[in-house]
Amino acid sequence: MENYFQMNLTKQEIDAISNLGLAHMGDCVFEILCRGYLCAKGETTVDRLHRDTIALVKATAQAKFVDKLLPHLTEEETAYYRRGKNAHVHAVPKSATPAQYAKATGLEALFGALYLAGQTDRLNELFHLVMEDA
Repeated sequence: MENYFQMNLTKQEIDAISNLGLAHMGDCVFEILCRGYLCAKGETTVDRLHRDTIALVKATAQAKFVDKLLPHLTEEETAYYRRGKNAHVHAVPKSATPAQYAKATGLEALFGALYLAGQTDRLNELFHLVMEDA
């Protein structure tokens, strides 16, 4: 039986997924990491958890996180980031500039690719870098 909770796709399988498909997966992965981080901090109310999660996962915040991560990425990780960043999106939220949204999409594509490859240790390492000053 396929384990969809702990994926382990090959590079070829991941490369066959569209840029926005990787970002779609990474959006979920990044949000669940943020939710886990906030729960572990002991946030007390659901309303507070929700508001703090939104603050971390919005495009403007993710764009700032990218600047912290880029110096730490491998060549392959940078390629996944660029795939997402250069993806053609049809709409940008009013709260973000197109450049911020592109960076956020790149971050999500990177997290999606790492998750699908089963590289959870690396995901955790990068997430810790993002949360250092958050």
